[in-house]
Amino acid sequence: MKIRKHLESLPPYTPIEPFEILSARIGRSPDQIVKLDANENPYGPLPAVREALANLEFPHIYPDPESRALRKSLETFTGVPAEHLMAGSGADELIDLLMRVFLEPNDCILSCPPTFGMYSFDAELNAARCIEVPRRADFSLDMEAIREAVETHKPKLFFITSPNNPDGSVLDKQTIDALLELPTLIVLDEAYIEFACENLGASLSCIREVPARENLVVLRTFSKWAGLAGLRIGYGAFPLWLMPTLWKSKQPYNVNVAASVAAQVSLEHTDELVKIVELLKDERARLFAALEEIPYLKPYPTQSNFILCQVIGRDALELKTKLAQEYGIFIRYFSKPGLRDHIRISVGRPQDTDALIKALGFLIYD
Repeated sequence: MKIRKHLESLPPYTPIEPFEILSARIGRSPDQIVKLDANENPYGPLPAVREALANLEFPHIYPDPESRALRKSLETFTGVPAEHLMAGSGADELIDLLMRVFLEPNDCILSCPPTFGMYSFDAELNAARCIEVPRRADFSLDMEAIREAVETHKPKLFFITSPNNPDGSVLDKQTIDALLELPTLIVLDEAYIEFACENLGASLSCIREVPARENLVVLRTFSKWAGLAGLRIGYGAFPLWLMPTLWKSKQPYNVNVAASVAAQVSLEHTDELVKIVELLKDERARLFAALEEIPYLKPYPTQSNFILCQVIGRDALELKTKLAQEYGIFIRYFSKPGLRDHIRISVGRPQDTDALIKALGFLIYD
């Protein structure tokens, strides 16, 4: 018995681990851990969501395969007609679904690293290639190189993220318009858009443009702003011509009833979520200012719920390890092209910032 040959050399995706695993690893209880490594919302679901989950009526019945109630709520929230919308088990599922629909073996996608690692992972999983056009040193896009890559490789899909992970930079409208002129399907990942400006990112989001565009997909998630990362719930807006194929290609019961209810209740209480997002944006500013005072860190401006820092004059991996082992503080470490000696810190609660800055201060003299 043999597995598909291309999977033999597929590098595994390295996920971030949950509280109980981290707790066991360093011998600390979960309440002694400061988890700033996965861009999760430290405030978690709203009380109304927790109450709804505790009182689910039909967890023993298969969910609506079309997520109709959720899509209706999303129509009201986004201003995009429901017939353009599809929910997924996280935006990750929709990324993979798009690739399964479009890619034949040896086809290619385009991405601009450093960015979200699932694009290249899913491409290789689907026996396709990921053509990478690196971002400039300031994380802006190299449009000339992008145009050349599109002309040369003819990618079927172009995945681009705004705000970008891991640096938090946002694409301006002129750049997005230039991307949409390219002869490929633009998949704009807006996982962090709610942290980018006022009114949950509404003025910067491109999701309302989807019905008028033939080559634009916009993906969103409830993981970050709504605190539902553990329930895996995301959604996308797609051109109408693509919807019939997506509906028949997705798993029939891909969004479970708990995730669907949690998302709907969240959308009924966006005023409360706005307050939480504003808390995190205020804490982002405080954390950024504090990180600027650490002599061995260079934080980059961000419009997301994380801050990328270059580590200067010391080993970034050692810094990450000491924070975890000595202080129970977990951050993300990078060591790849464009991100050598970099760390990424999620924005937490005020007490999380206090603990982190205190530990980083002690490590100045380490």
